Amino acid sequence: MARVTLQTIADRLGVSRATVSYAFSRPDQLSEGLRQRIMEVADELGYAGPNPTARSLRLGRAGALGLIFSETLAYAFADPYAIGFFQGLATAAEDAGVGLLILPLPHGDRRSETVRDAVVDSFCVMSLPDGHPALAEVFARKLPVVVVDEPYVPGHLFLGIDEPAAAAAAARHVLRLGHRRLGVAMVGLHDDGYTGWATQERQESAAFEAMRRRRSGYQQACEEAGIDWSGVPFYEVARNSREAGRKAGHALLGRDPRPTAILANTDVLALGVLDAAADLGLEVPGELSVVGFSDSAAEEAGLTTIRQAKQEMGAAAGRLLLSGATAEPERLTFPHELIVRTSTAPPART
Repeated sequence: MARVTLQTIADRLGVSRATVSYAFSRPDQLSEGLRQRIMEVADELGYAGPNPTARSLRLGRAGALGLIFSETLAYAFADPYAIGFFQGLATAAEDAGVGLLILPLPHGDRRSETVRDAVVDSFCVMSLPDGHPALAEVFARKLPVVVVDEPYVPGHLFLGIDEPAAAAAAARHVLRLGHRRLGVAMVGLHDDGYTGWATQERQESAAFEAMRRRRSGYQQACEEAGIDWSGVPFYEVARNSREAGRKAGHALLGRDPRPTAILANTDVLALGVLDAAADLGLEVPGELSVVGFSDSAAEEAGLTTIRQAKQEMGAAAGRLLLSGATAEPERLTFPHELIVRTSTAPPART
C-alpha cells in the first residue's frame, strides 16, 4: 500500500498541500467546514498526522528541553531534591508549551550516544562527574546549555548554591552548640560504587565537584573551631538511600568514642542516621544531634538541615534555556538557609 501523505489528501480533495497542512498545524486559518472535510478524508485514508520528526527538522526545533541526570529514572522520581527541581523545570517547560525529555545516565554509565541522538532544543545538565564524556557531546551539539549543581564549566551558564558556605553553616551550628566529636555521612563523592570509610585522599579527589566543595565546607568549619579534620570519621556510601544512611549511622555510632553529632550531606542519608540511632536506643537530640542537607521532606522528622531553593532553580534553568541560556554573570548562585529543628541540641554533659 502506498504511503499516505499530505499531498495524497490534497489530491483527493482538490486543494493545495498547504491547505491540508493548515488543518493540522494552523486550523484557525481554515473554515470549520473545510477543516472537517480534510480530517474526514485523512481518517478514511488512515493518515494520523504529520511526522513529528520531519516537522521538527523543517522548523529547526524539536519543541523539547533535554535533562541529563546522573541517576536512574526510578531514583529521579523518588528523591525529594530531584523531584523539587524537576517540578520547577517542568513548570517552565509547560508554560512555554514545550516538552521535557529526561536522559538518565546512572552512576558508571559513560555513554555519550544518549546525548548525541536526543531530539531536543537545549540541554540542562544536572550533577555529572568531572570529565564525563556526555559533557563533550553536549557542547558539541552547539545548543543552549545550563549546568546545575556540577560540574562548573567556564564559558557555560551554571546554577547552584555556595556549597562550601552552606556546608560550613551546617557544621558551625553543631559546633556552636558545643559538639566536638563530629562524624560525617556522605554520598556523591565518586561513581565507583564504593561504600566504607573515606580516606583524606579519597575525599579530596572526589569526582563530583559540588560534593567535593560541600565536604570542604565541613572541613573549614571544623578547622576554624580547632578540630583536626583528619580525626573526624567520614563514612561514604554509594547510593543516596535511607538504608545507606542507616548503614553509615551504624558505622559511625559504633566508634569509640561515639560522635555526638553527625553531618549528612543529604536529608535522605540523615533520616537513615536517625533510624540507626533509634536501632541503638539513642535519644535524639539528647545523645546525638543530626544535620541534613536540602530540606527535602525533612520537616516531619524534625530534621535540622540546609534549605535549598530547588524548585526556583528548576524554574530558572527552564526559563534560561528557553531564552537561549545567556545571562550575566555566567555563574548564578542561589540562596541557602540553615533551618534549625529538633534534631540538634547541645551535647549531653558527661
